[in-house]
This record gives sequence, structure tokens and C-alpha cells, in this order.
Amino acid sequence: MSEPLRIALAGLGTVGAGTLALLRANAEPIARRAGRPLTVVAASARDRKRKRSVDLRGIDWHDDAAAMASRPGIDVVVELIGGSDGIARRVVETAIEHGKHVVTANKALLAHHGTDLAKRAEAKNVSLGFEAAVAGGIPILKVLREGLAGNQIRRIYGILNGTCNYILTQMRDERRDFADVLADAQRLGYAEADPGFDLDGTDTAHKLALLAAVAFGGAVDLDGIHIEGIRHVSARDIEYAAALGYTIKLLGVARPTDHGLEQRVHPCMVPQAAPIAHVEGVFNAVVVEGDAVGRLMLEGRGAGAEPTASAVVADLVDIAAGRGAPGFGVPASVLHAGKTAAMARHRGAYYMRLMVSDRPGVIADVAAALRDQDVSMEQMLQRGRAAAGEAVPVVITTHETEEAAMLRAVTAIGALATVLEPPCLIRIENL
Repeated sequence: MSEPLRIALAGLGTVGAGTLALLRANAEPIARRAGRPLTVVAASARDRKRKRSVDLRGIDWHDDAAAMASRPGIDVVVELIGGSDGIARRVVETAIEHGKHVVTANKALLAHHGTDLAKRAEAKNVSLGFEAAVAGGIPILKVLREGLAGNQIRRIYGILNGTCNYILTQMRDERRDFADVLADAQRLGYAEADPGFDLDGTDTAHKLALLAAVAFGGAVDLDGIHIEGIRHVSARDIEYAAALGYTIKLLGVARPTDHGLEQRVHPCMVPQAAPIAHVEGVFNAVVVEGDAVGRLMLEGRGAGAEPTASAVVADLVDIAAGRGAPGFGVPASVLHAGKTAAMARHRGAYYMRLMVSDRPGVIADVAAALRDQDVSMEQMLQRGRAAAGEAVPVVITTHETEEAAMLRAVTAIGALATVLEPPCLIRIENL
């Protein structure tokens, strides 16, 4: 058997420790598949004295992770520190500059700097692997680069954040409001103390930027993504969604259009018959639509030590076996920025919930605002009556229309004296 692949681990948190544990637990089958052993020879983390679940004896410790990335005797640096800049970026850039392969789970770093890092890696003839940066243990990037290499991808979409999916699932199943479920998610460790990165769609956008770049062969374009989170989704909206035959999911969606590449992250009304509607709790799923293969869906755990370590080790095995491919599926030299489709040009159907005064003429005024923007109503729900001065919910769904027209109608409706709260608008996704 060939010489070992010598690995340096930068970051020994949940995923770092999980990666080391997996390399040791499955050393024999990993070596057989790679054609040689995979050995961690060096490690670095913020706190050397912290108690860890893995034994670090026999591994050289480095207080400076960037310096470790430049030392001789290392073939690949695994960066598991996190963050779009700072030490994580220095580690990756240093490793590449010194001719080391890089494997990372750092979606933020790649969403902001992925195109530049891919070009640097190509110039140095080293691999940049980041399977673990998108959807945890789901091997979606390998599927796109290799299994679907003969396809034109027509659309890719997915549930890419387990925290949001857990919250929406619990809100539906337990008929509880967002704030209550969020508090429970934080207590159980599914949500951070400051959950904005997840709840506001940023985490999903980072992953979608990478998926879209691999699927469509362009530069990473985080700035081209329309991003909305789930804070405005209420238990009432989830109940109405069910009555209309939908489930609400936070999706990341990318597809080519006549106006350029459309990339968007927002809550969606998903038909209950769609397979992705049944992906529950902290699970992730990605759906790819190819011209030759049709529709594929991959589902699994999108985070955690073992699923993410599985993806890290998969990249390491490819490097050890000499199968290192361009991280984005095409040579970095052709990763050019394409045309971005403005969200205002998006076409789709919409769900709108209004809280209105219960008096004659309200619906006529709302219908007139929609008519003035050439937005056609599909159906309307109004249940019960309200006492004088109290609000009553009215739900409207529309036929397919342009986003800009729908937003103009919403603005006009929100300005009506009889509309007592800002309208809640959720896009309906045709899956």
C-alpha cells in the first residue's frame, strides 16, 4: 500500500473531533477505498487545554493554525474553524500557497471567496474539496459534478437549514407560534442563542450559492441571491397552508431563466403531494432536475458531527486516491459571473393573508388593487366574523403573475384603512 495521506486538522470542535473519530473508527475500509492510509499528523484549535472526546496523543499540536498549514510533511489541510474571513481564510490561503490540498466545511468562506480560492487552487494544482459545506452528509456536490455530468440542470432546490425546518415542522404539528417553538429549539440545541444566521435565511443562502455555482458552472454569486427568512410565518399561516393543500418550507431555489440565473431563499407554499413536503424536523433535502435524468431527491441529516465528518472524509478519500476534481465541477478559469435575474422578474403564484376590518366593501377594495396590477385571484378564504373594531383574517391565492406586479398590489392593499396589519405574502412553489 502507498504512503499515507498526511492530514492537518485546523479546528477541533464538533466536526473536527468527529472527523478524527471517523478516520480512526473506519480506518481499514477508508484505506482500502483510498488505496492508502489516511493519517492525521497535526492539529490546531483555539484552546489547547479544552477537554475533547478524541485522543490527540501522537498528533503534533500547533497553536498557530496558519503556520501549521505551511509546514512540510503535510499533504492536505482540513479547515473546520468557520467564518468567512480571519484565521479560517488565512489557513486555506496559506495551505494552497504552499501546495497543500484543502478540504473545508466552511460554507461562509466559500460563499464569499469560493471563486478566488478555486482559482488559487487550480494555479497550484491542488484540490479544493467542500462537500461538507452543503447539506451535511448528503453527497450532493459529488452527484452534481460526477453523477449528473451529462445533464443540463434545469432547477435545483432544497431544504438546506435544519433549524428552520425543525421550527416550521413543530409549528405545524403542535400548532404553536414561532416564538414558543424557537425557545424550545434553543433549549434543545437545535437553534443558537443568536439564531439570526439561520432564521433570516443567510445560512441557506451560503449553501445555495455553492449549489448554484456547481450546478450551473458559474462563479459563486452570493450577492445575486434574494433572501428572506421565516420570522414572519405564523401558526395561522401554517394552518391556512394545510387547508389549501400546502406545507410551508424554507427553500433555496436556483434555476436559469430568460432573464438570467434566478437564485432565491424564502418560505414557500409546497404542495403536500411533493416529496420534499415530507422532509421533517432537522433533516435536509436537495432536489435536482436534469434534462436527461429527470427529478432526483436526496434526503439526510444536514448537520452534526458524524454526517458532516462523512462528507469531509469523502473528499479526503478522493484526494488520497488521486481523484481530485475541480471543486465547482469545471476549471476555475471558466468560472465567470453570469447574468443575474432580478427578483422583480420572478413569475409564480402567491398566498396573501390580510387582517382586515370586518365590514362591507373590504374585499371589493382588495380585489380592485389586484385588478389594477393585472393580478388574478385563484381563491379566497374568510372564516368567521369579528366584533366591531377587531380584525378578521382573509386569505387570497393568485394565479401566476410577475413579482413586481404582486408587490405593487400588496403595497396598495397595505395602504387601505381597512387593512389593519401589513399583509403576509408567501410564494407558492410549483413542484
